[in-house]
Amino acid sequence: MTAVNHFTYGLLTPLLAYVMSCIGSMLGLRLTAQAHASRGGSRVRWLLGAAISIGGTGIWVMHFIAMMGFQVEGTQIKYDVWLTAASALVAIVVVGTGLFLVSYGGGRILALLGGGLLTGLGVASMHYLGMYAMNMSAHVAYDRLTVAASVAIAVVAATVALWFTLRVKKPIWITLAALVMGVAVSGMHYTGMYAMRVTVDSEPGMVSGADALDFLVPLMTVISLITLTMLLMVILSPSEEELHEDAELVAKLELRRRAAQQQQQLTYPAPAAPMPQPRRPMQARRR
Repeated sequence: MTAVNHFTYGLLTPLLAYVMSCIGSMLGLRLTAQAHASRGGSRVRWLLGAAISIGGTGIWVMHFIAMMGFQVEGTQIKYDVWLTAASALVAIVVVGTGLFLVSYGGGRILALLGGGLLTGLGVASMHYLGMYAMNMSAHVAYDRLTVAASVAIAVVAATVALWFTLRVKKPIWITLAALVMGVAVSGMHYTGMYAMRVTVDSEPGMVSGADALDFLVPLMTVISLITLTMLLMVILSPSEEELHEDAELVAKLELRRRAAQQQQQLTYPAPAAPMPQPRRPMQARRR
């Protein structure tokens, strides 16, 4: 057994990871609220944006910011580029699948539970795939009970998050829900990391892969820029309440127009059609 340090930079990485998780969750909830107020292709686009926000920023970026503080004494840690990129894709896809199931499931409990189970298992898969992408000169094992606990946390957190997407609409509740989601995602991450058992090789060798700063920081920067872009889209788009108010105003104007038209018809009735004149009998021709 060797020394494993999850907080190499102190509280910097866990706090920054939690903040990014909250930001991604908050934006994702705001996008789902926008999706519920939309129809057709617009609704699909908002849900895709929510999947990128929650899965990409709220979960994947949080995971690898936290991993920046992870070190193992006696070995270098590098990352498999393709497995790490695949873990980001898994996070976005499973969150998107859960959002679509719940959004188009009409709020049914089976859709919520099924989406929560699928999303939770997917998030746990993303987490352990990201950990598997770490290359080090060491043997890695996992405590099965702690792994099961982390998966259970992921499923419960995913189900609660999907429930939030159906119920939470107002900014204050979206903020509080995002704070709760950040705690759940961070708790799942560090529970899974605590399950690791690392034994450094007696004769450490060369470690293949890329350094974290070589590709994780650029990739996280790209995802963060996409998140900021979607944030601007949300800010510039009308909220669900504003859309509802606009619809009520249009309905009131239409009622007033119809009432004015009916009043005009009563005040100025249409002229009566002229009475048909009786036809005169044709006189017989004179011979």
